[in-house]
Order: sequence, then C-alpha cells, then structure tokens
Amino acid sequence: MFKNLTSPFTFPPKQQQKDKPRMTAPPLTIRNLTATPLDLMLIERYEAPGSQEVKSLGNFTSNLTSFVSNTTGINVPGSGGPSSKALAENAQSFAHQNVRVRVEPFKTVKTDIKASERAPNEILRMTIECSGQRYRIDTPSPQHSSSTFTPLVQNPSHHFTGVFLPSSTHLSVFSSANLDSWMRNLKDSTPLSALSIPGTHNAPTHHMALPSVRCQAVSPAEQLANGIRFFDVRVQPPSAPSTDSALQLVHGVFPISLTGPKYLPALLTTITDFLHSHPSETLILSLKREGAGQHTDQQLSRILKEHHVTDAAKWWTEPRIPRLGEARGKIVLLRRFALDDALKREHGGRGWAIDAENWAYNTPNDTHGDVCVQDFCEVLETENIDKKIQYSREHMARAGDCVCDLNAQGDNAPRQPLYLNFLSASNFWKVGCWPDKIAAKVNPAVIAYLASEFHSRDGQKGDGTTGVVVCDWVGEGGDWDLVRCIVGMNSKLELREKNEGR
Repeated sequence: MFKNLTSPFTFPPKQQQKDKPRMTAPPLTIRNLTATPLDLMLIERYEAPGSQEVKSLGNFTSNLTSFVSNTTGINVPGSGGPSSKALAENAQSFAHQNVRVRVEPFKTVKTDIKASERAPNEILRMTIECSGQRYRIDTPSPQHSSSTFTPLVQNPSHHFTGVFLPSSTHLSVFSSANLDSWMRNLKDSTPLSALSIPGTHNAPTHHMALPSVRCQAVSPAEQLANGIRFFDVRVQPPSAPSTDSALQLVHGVFPISLTGPKYLPALLTTITDFLHSHPSETLILSLKREGAGQHTDQQLSRILKEHHVTDAAKWWTEPRIPRLGEARGKIVLLRRFALDDALKREHGGRGWAIDAENWAYNTPNDTHGDVCVQDFCEVLETENIDKKIQYSREHMARAGDCVCDLNAQGDNAPRQPLYLNFLSASNFWKVGCWPDKIAAKVNPAVIAYLASEFHSRDGQKGDGTTGVVVCDWVGEGGDWDLVRCIVGMNSKLELREKNEGR
C-alpha cells in the first residue's frame, strides 16, 4: 500500500520516448545514520532482472525502497554469488568500479557516481567496509521497500539496513536492530523522552470494523514483535453508577470490532506476556476515555487502579517520565484522563501516572503536563494531507533539537517532555481521508524525510530523537520500514553516550 510513489524513473511507452527526453537522475548520495564510519569500496552494475522480457519490471523504480531483508544466508568473500534474489545466481555485472568514499557517522556525502549507465532500471550493487569487514546491498529492491546489507564475512560485527530513494539516488544506512528487542543495547540511564519510539494510534483496531474506526493492519502482538513501544488505546467504562470493572475497547463512540466487543484485559495480557519474554523492553500505554454512555474520568481512574493496574512489578505509575532502566519489563501508564481525588494523593501527593490529561484538540504543537504533542487530526480534505505531513516533520525537528541531561538525578531534575507526534488523521465522510488512505501518503513521506533530511542541518547539536511517532497502518504486508527508520535514529544518542564515555 505504501510503495506506489511517483518516481522520476517512470518512462513513457517506447513509441513516445523519442519525443520526450529522458530525465537524468542525480549522482549517488550516501547518508550514514550509524555510530560507525563507513567506506564505500566497490560499485557493480547489473542488468535489471527480466529486462529482455516483455513483462519487465515496469514499476521497478517507482517504489520507495529499502529495509527488511530480501536476502538469505551469508555470502563469503570470493563466492561471486549475488546478494539479492533479484539477481539470478549466474548474473554477471557489466561494470565494476573500485572506489573509496568515507562517510563519517551522521554525515552525508554526495558522490559523482552515476545512478545508471545503460538503463534507468539497472541494479546498482554497493559494497561498504566497516571495521575491516565488508557488506553489500543491491538497489533498488524490486520486492520490498527495504533491504538488508549482506555480510561478506562469517560472524559479522555489524548489521546494516538501507533506505534507497530512487528519485534522488539517495542511500541512507541504518544500524539494523532486532525489532523485538531493540531497547536491549540502550543505557539504563536514558530517559524515555530522549528515545526515538515507534507507536501506533488506536493500537488494537486491526479487526473488521467501520473504515474510519480501523487504524491498524496487524494485531498488537505483531506490532510488539516488530518494535512498536507505544500503544494509544481508548476505553469505555460501564455507565455510572455501575460497579462493573469491564473496560471495552472503542474508537470514539464505536466498538473496535464488528464481530463482537473487545476488552482491555486481553490486550494487557498480550503486553505483559511480551514483556515477560522480552525483559529489556518497555511499553508506554496511553489510555483515554471514550465511547457511549454515562461515565467519567474519575470513574475510569478508580477502575484502573482497583482492577487492572494492580501489580507494581508490571506497571510504572509514578507521575514522571522514567529512565529506561526503571521501566524495563513494565507498562508505563500515560493518562489522558482526570484523576479521582484519592489518586491525586498517590506518590506523596504528586498524583498517579504520567500526566497527558488535556492537550489542545487538533493541535500542531502543544505542551501540556509531561508531553509535547502534535495531533492535527481533522484532515477534512485530501489537500490537507500535505499540511499533516508538514506538521509531523516540524514536530520531529523540535524533538530532534533537544539535548537530554544524561546525568540528571531525582524527581525534580529538569527533563525534556515526552514528544508525541501523531501521524494519524481522518474524516469519516470522505473516502480519501480514511485512516488507511492518509497513512498511504503520510508514512512514505515520513520515511523519506527521516532517511534524507531529518537532523541533517550543519552544526545541529540535538540528540536527534524523533520522540514518539504514533502511526496508522504500519506492518501491512510485512512493511516495517517506518518503524526501522524511527528505531534507527537512536544511534545518534548511542554515539553521544559513547563519546562521553558512558
């Protein structure tokens, strides 16, 4: 769904080509978004697969490419075997060029290497070197919008993924992460607000539902396994004065499934089971009261405290943003509801859970409580999708400019707010503004921004965090590129910690 971007490599039929000049792609640009220097060592060029057939890869370069693997196994030096299934096992390169292009961490280098020599859809194979080991990638990738680098050694020290943007011949290199445990290598002392965290809006809404209600392609369990670490969830308490503790999952006034009601406890079991098997991870759970009937925030807070948030070993409920070491293995509760008076006395009178109670509605930028939010949600016309993309980019830039205090101690230490950046929006009455349609435009635009522009200004001093990026319709068809881009941005903070000897 998210791969059909218009590309300058799309060409007219043969009979028209002589009347219209071909567009020339710019030379190769490489951006290193890892904490280690990289050297481009070798360029090889191959004919596009099936280029001699009538049905060649006509849409080959119209994809926003790169990340998740289309490779298997390990190729050792000298094997001569292609690293991509896109190339036949006996494929021979028609061009071979030894180069030496150094790209320092979080730097961009524009080369004079041509995008193509024979045809616009030829495959460009690049081999990089890091710490004396070589890795290679084939671009563009015809089957996925993502590719991993194939290590050319046994027991590689690094794992890299690449985002290739055909329209600009731009390759961004990220440190690969095991998305199910990407927090494992981060320092315990790092505040959650300093991290780049992928999240989902109305996280459990993957069921059959009204088109404006369904916001996700896959289940919460699959989201967790692929790196999502923030769930936005809406619940409906029973009508007052009922003493029932049931909390139904809803989106607005609607249930999230047309096949029967779904409830919070099942979702909490999914989360706690995941965290039990992945103790290095944490999940921020944002809860908000919605739905039909007579109920109050205060009622919701009591139900949560008395019936659901009962095990201190599984929950973080202090009214401050924790450090990663404090939150590992726990659900961090972020409340979008007011507290019952009794709960205001929790934690020495400081309250209960992280405060995100009342940010401004439909806001491009509002700081309230412990959060700074972009939640421009009323995209009433398709023309406003561009405005949504603009606001999303601007909020990421604000988060990226922050420098966290890695040495702050105690509850009163100054800390940056938790930046929440909602990529979601909808208009029930307009098909082009349903959640999946908006995500089909917003998500690829954000991928391109993160890969080629985010935090690239000369002299920029921030940690490069994206904050929490809250998405719709990620993971469809195995496409986790946006998540990988967000997670990859944590490398700059890792580099800072390394340079400071932490």
